[in-house]
Amino acid sequence: MTVLTLLDYASVLVFALTGALVASRAQLDIVGFAFVACLTAVGGDTVRDLLLDRHPVFWVDDPNFILLATGAAGVVFVTAHLVESRMKWVIWLDSFALAVAVPAGTGAAIAMGKPPVIVVLMGMATGSLGGLMRDVVCNEVPLVLKQGELYISCAMAGAITAVTAIWMGLETGPALLACAVVCWALRAGSIAFGWHLPVYKSRPPRG
Repeated sequence: MTVLTLLDYASVLVFALTGALVASRAQLDIVGFAFVACLTAVGGDTVRDLLLDRHPVFWVDDPNFILLATGAAGVVFVTAHLVESRMKWVIWLDSFALAVAVPAGTGAAIAMGKPPVIVVLMGMATGSLGGLMRDVVCNEVPLVLKQGELYISCAMAGAITAVTAIWMGLETGPALLACAVVCWALRAGSIAFGWHLPVYKSRPPRG
């Protein structure tokens, strides 16, 4: 099993848990849990594979990804009531999923020899689109676009870190590790300390 495959499995598992927790907040049935968990788990990676023209799409080639996400949904379905603050769990689990998915998308594009801009975009897409789909389907405010928090910028910073590290001569493995660390550190800092980018504020027209 390659490093990229392990990253995909880890990303699928953690994103599936967040999807199932959001489904519990929406009070869906067990099928709804499985659907949202699978959508969240494979959404970003699927878009990545389609854009990179990778055939077959990773979960079609290996259905164990879907089984893993469905199993995670089942576990959350019977245990979610034990969790006191489900949104807090969603936010923190999502931060770990982001830090795994971004290196997975970045590494996939690097392995295909894509140029740096595409590598960065694939890292961002893999890390953010699954969670965006989850929140839109469950009528939640998307974490990706939540005002006053870093999210997509964390994915971009992590992917740029990997590209820069490889350009400086670092091996792919350590470069992807650096990507994960930067991505999670920025996201965790945003959650815990309120780090954010400047927000646009409209001004009254002149004269």
